[in-house]
Amino acid sequence: MTHVFHRNPKHMLPYAVKGDGIRIVDKEGKSYIDASGGAAVSCLGHSHPAVIAAIKQQLDQIAYAHTSFFSSQAAEDLADFLTSRSPGDLNHAYFLSGGSEAVEASLKLARQYFVEIGQPERHIFIARRQSYHGNTLGALAIGGNEWRRKPFLPLLAPAQHVSPCYPYRDQRSDESAEQYADRLAQELDDTIQNLGPQHVAAFVGETVVGATAGALAPVGDYWKKIRQVCDKHGVLLILDEVMSGMGRTGYLFACEEDGVVPDIMAIAKGLGAGYQPIGAMLASDRIYQAILNGSGFFQHGHTYMGHATACAGALAVQQAIEQDQLLENVRQRGEQLRQELHQALDSHPNVGDIRGRGLFVGVELVQDKTSKQALDPSLKTHAKIKQHAFSQGLMLYPMGGTIDGVHGDHILLAPPFICTESDIQEIVKRLTHTIEHILPR
Repeated sequence: MTHVFHRNPKHMLPYAVKGDGIRIVDKEGKSYIDASGGAAVSCLGHSHPAVIAAIKQQLDQIAYAHTSFFSSQAAEDLADFLTSRSPGDLNHAYFLSGGSEAVEASLKLARQYFVEIGQPERHIFIARRQSYHGNTLGALAIGGNEWRRKPFLPLLAPAQHVSPCYPYRDQRSDESAEQYADRLAQELDDTIQNLGPQHVAAFVGETVVGATAGALAPVGDYWKKIRQVCDKHGVLLILDEVMSGMGRTGYLFACEEDGVVPDIMAIAKGLGAGYQPIGAMLASDRIYQAILNGSGFFQHGHTYMGHATACAGALAVQQAIEQDQLLENVRQRGEQLRQELHQALDSHPNVGDIRGRGLFVGVELVQDKTSKQALDPSLKTHAKIKQHAFSQGLMLYPMGGTIDGVHGDHILLAPPFICTESDIQEIVKRLTHTIEHILPR
């Protein structure tokens, strides 16, 4: 009997004992291709020597000092690196221990900003259905993942939810991408108007939706139109790039591809690539100055924020991505991945959609391609696919409830940025075998 409280206590998990590139080895010697980066985390793969060396070097200096007393060179250097490359005026970085913390900090900063500038009545947050923003109570409150939210609803602060940008299911056949984006922007505008703009603090969205809906990329100028609506009403735009950011889509910040700058951004996962726990909130000059020239104190914090060792590891990760020009590889291998998935699976009767950006790719499964009818949720097809693939040495990130929290199955792929052409071919081969096994033609 294990004394570790695992996330699923009924399942006995193999022990990971070694990582090498895109592979993980368990204590029995079995090797697994990490085609999901864990949960889109391990963007550099495993056992990267430069990252490990940077962590060891920081440990030899000082591992940790509480940020109410000290800063560290590692934190300052990482902040300089990120803000010098961030879009617009996102010039201030606040370091935390993961994505949920980064989202929580973003919500609290948005609220405090309006208190500082004399608009304390702005307290409502608007997000999207079929989104996921983390597992803290604040992040769950704005999240649109119904399965995760349901047990905790009595504890969650009220939030408003609008439609996701989900062209495969929601864009009408008589509607262009621009018209669809216009309709969604108008829905947000109407929602803000109905709530009263003076009460709305921020709109929160994943730049590219990750786990809940499977690599849903926005259409056309969707984010530009959303930005315009927010600006019209004085509402902040918070982008959650915890999963889609830090190079996952082929750009350091996913919103670069959309030509949009948020007021606040949350990042994590690929920031530290799993070598140390770290996340970050990036804030604009306007918001930072409001705090600085107001109370002068952000009423938030965690014991391990700005952790020197985590910051040193993350900086080494980001330097490796830049020096090795891995973003270009992400774009090339991502294009290869989608093309080969189309070649292998377009004819499969249960593969409805293949989508995504960079090495952030989703495959949505259906009962019927023409009607797009979902598979029977009681079959738990996504769980069967994960289990079978894992038994064959392939790590995937499948999820259920893709459409509405109950119906729909998809597979999320997020392999490391270091993938080679042959690695992608092997991932597609094993994934195709798994789908054919669980859903035979």
